[in-house]
Amino acid sequence: MNSKEQIKLAAEASADLTECSDAQINGVLNDAADILLVRQAEVLNANRQDLARMNRDDPKYDRLKLTAERIEGMADDMKQVSLLASPRGKILSENRRPNGMLIKKITVPFGVIGIIYEARPNVTFDVFSLCFKSGNACILKGGSDADCSNRALVGLIHEALKKHDVNPQVCTLLPPEREATAALLHAVGSVDLVIPRGSSALIQYVREHALVPVIETGAGICHTYFDKDGDREKGRAIVHNAKTRRVSVCNALDCLIIHCERLGDLPYICSPLADRRVVIYADEPALAALSGQYPAALLQPAMPESYGTEFLDCKMSIRTVSSTEKALAHIALYSSKHSESIISESPETLRLFERKVDAACVYANVSTAFTDGAQFGFGAEIGISTQKLHARGPMALPELTTYKYVIEGNGQIRN
Repeated sequence: MNSKEQIKLAAEASADLTECSDAQINGVLNDAADILLVRQAEVLNANRQDLARMNRDDPKYDRLKLTAERIEGMADDMKQVSLLASPRGKILSENRRPNGMLIKKITVPFGVIGIIYEARPNVTFDVFSLCFKSGNACILKGGSDADCSNRALVGLIHEALKKHDVNPQVCTLLPPEREATAALLHAVGSVDLVIPRGSSALIQYVREHALVPVIETGAGICHTYFDKDGDREKGRAIVHNAKTRRVSVCNALDCLIIHCERLGDLPYICSPLADRRVVIYADEPALAALSGQYPAALLQPAMPESYGTEFLDCKMSIRTVSSTEKALAHIALYSSKHSESIISESPETLRLFERKVDAACVYANVSTAFTDGAQFGFGAEIGISTQKLHARGPMALPELTTYKYVIEGNGQIRN
């Protein structure tokens, strides 16, 4: 079966989801999570086949890798989604017109959502749980790097769907070849929305070639500003967590901005990064402050390309500024509008930063590592939107619905 035929069958299957009860949907999600835990050895074996084809030094290796702990987290997230209230059929507004008509604005699923993603097999479970809970069929287009892992995971999902008499085509995995991407992007009339998750190059390709609507999940070029009134203990912990928790994810820290009056604290703030072999690209003032205090092999002078780069690796740049306004200007120039943070004990400076920074997520004395649907209490996420139309930030159940108007009356006609 070719990709176009698969997409057509998924679109046909999506119509059946309107008849699925919340109990049936939640039963599928819980059973899929349980099957994953019981059969995790099969998934880990498939994942090892994928990992064997990738260089360990590739930043995507960590994203691709599954462990027992990560599988348990995937199952927990799916169970959490099952506990959330359904976003379907919510009355957003009601309006009784003078002629007696009742106009209701009601949430409904998009219908068919396509997801294009790279070496991140956990996305397979996250996407299915959110799409299915919100009444959408999902068409998954993973990369060749994770094909064995994705096929193993989708196989388990299909078992749960069949157990509850739901057409397994509501979760369709396309082949990893590029031809499948083209088929998905051109599936006007069958696919209602495409969401790319991955590198800036992937997102740009989808934006330029899609004939169906797209919600962008942009690259994460994340900054943390250590203000002149920042607490150095908080700064040390936040910078370390934001940079090293998982270096290959989009919410990882890329650039530390520090006020020039606090350069004396820079060695203390950065010292834990040395244990993780983080390479620092520092401007002249920061380089002088760190020289002799940070491993020389890991310390390099910053170049123009050191800023505005999403490293996805154990690398970070540092920019020294003389004021909060200069920090804001640097962020405005280089930000991808994903996640930005400030460390300060000044209420006025915190409020200024929160007002001025144009990003989906703005943090005050918090690590950017929290930009995650599960951490926001959404159960899981389908991506982090950096655009402003329809959805922004972690997208979960509410963002996977649109609405329609239902008009009820008693024979009204228009003059």
